[in-house]
Amino acid sequence: MSGPYPSTDGNQVPSVDGTDLGNTLEDLNNIHPGLDLIRDGLRLIAHDRLDVNTTQVLIAALAGSADATDVLAAVGHLVARLTNADTNPTIRHLPLDQQKHAAHQGWLTAHHLTDPDLRNSAATANHAIDH
Repeated sequence: MSGPYPSTDGNQVPSVDGTDLGNTLEDLNNIHPGLDLIRDGLRLIAHDRLDVNTTQVLIAALAGSADATDVLAAVGHLVARLTNADTNPTIRHLPLDQQKHAAHQGWLTAHHLTDPDLRNSAATANHAIDH
């Protein structure tokens, strides 16, 4: 097998432990129960024996949707929601200039994470799998 992942006995799906993905998932441990569910879901996907079709659907759903209806966009929209006093009451106690700055930065995050150009490499990977 080529790439940064070790070969495994019996062509098993290799563990994410000790990889960039595994280390990132570990760093996100116990921040919030919602993030723990996301971590568990990502780990499940990474360790699942997938067929080609499911692999392609997951790539598109994670970060390769042409119309930004994917997990990457959902994260951006959630950041925008968390930084907006209209949708997160805890922000309302901040001075108005801080509220506006936080909301603007959250909007920028959503804008950047929904940018179609951000999906090009995932879409290209999907195309490569298909052909």
